Amino acid sequence: MSTVKEKICELTTEDQWIQAFPIMNQLREDLSLDTYIDLLTDMTNQGYRLIAMYDDGKIVALAGIHMSINFYNHRYVFINDLVTDASNRSRGYGERLLTYIHEWARERGASYVSLESGIKRKDAHRFYEEKMEYDKWCYSFRKKL
Repeated sequence: MSTVKEKICELTTEDQWIQAFPIMNQLREDLSLDTYIDLLTDMTNQGYRLIAMYDDGKIVALAGIHMSINFYNHRYVFINDLVTDASNRSRGYGERLLTYIHEWARERGASYVSLESGIKRKDAHRFYEEKMEYDKWCYSFRKKL
């Protein structure tokens, strides 16, 4: 259940990004703070938005999103990053943050919200499919150059 001490907002300053780094680093373990700031600066210039959920003044969950358009999703929001602080999991934060993103996407004319999840993240997959009613409909591939 959402409480009055909770809030969701976009992080737009470097100080806010630094505050969020320990949470993002739980998902993106290979990032140093410097690399995170460098990439985040470039990503925000390309439309990426870092959204934080706070509870009692502390970041408990993060989502990195951007609007996009293609032939199969039409106008959609892609979730690049989604993480709940390890010490705050199973408290409904991820569900409330995704619900916020769904509404944000609807308000901007999106047809879908889309995301990718690592093959081994079985608990996350169950959450997306069973709790949040996402469809598993494709594989994503990449090649390191």
